[in-house]
Amino acid sequence: MDDPATPIDEMAEAMDTIVSSGRARYIGVSNFLAYRLAKALGRQDTLKLARFVSAQPRYNLLFREVERELFPLAQEEGLAVIPFNPLAGGLLSGKYKLYDVPEKGRFSAELGGFGQAYHARYWHEHEFEVVAGVQGIAEQHGTPITTLSVAWVLAHPAITSVILGASRVEQLTDTLAAADFTLDSSLKMRLDEVSIGFRRGDAGV
Repeated sequence: MDDPATPIDEMAEAMDTIVSSGRARYIGVSNFLAYRLAKALGRQDTLKLARFVSAQPRYNLLFREVERELFPLAQEEGLAVIPFNPLAGGLLSGKYKLYDVPEKGRFSAELGGFGQAYHARYWHEHEFEVVAGVQGIAEQHGTPITTLSVAWVLAHPAITSVILGASRVEQLTDTLAAADFTLDSSLKMRLDEVSIGFRRGDAGV
């Protein structure tokens, strides 16, 4: 994780020490803004230090901002991109409704601040509208929404792999099926279009 309070050179030198001492073979980042990652890579190159080789961003059909700057940077710099949260905390499983009060899972009150953070991140009317749109496409195609959602993440050329989570083993059946699912261009375009609002920034791109 990025720590803006720590100078980038200090962080880069510490990471280099970890690699040179044999404590880690490779280093990567999680949740870095593109400009901070670009700056870190530049300092690592200038100081001839161990270089970050991967980025782990949040990425799914309900959070696409990283496509605009982080992904092009990763592709240009040859970084692996290994996103987490491909199902938006389970919202893209289609099992939740806007007025539900989940007792379990990432949106539950039992998780305290963590559950509140997930509510603030995803639990909005527009997100549920997009989930309904994705669910409709999945049903038309005869494919589980979770398979389709993970396959869409994997279809981006910047993606190396994806981090999956499950509270029960059986939940992995449909998500792992995404590895063998062929997402054709027309189907991907439909998913792109239904979720396009989560890609756009102030510039509308």
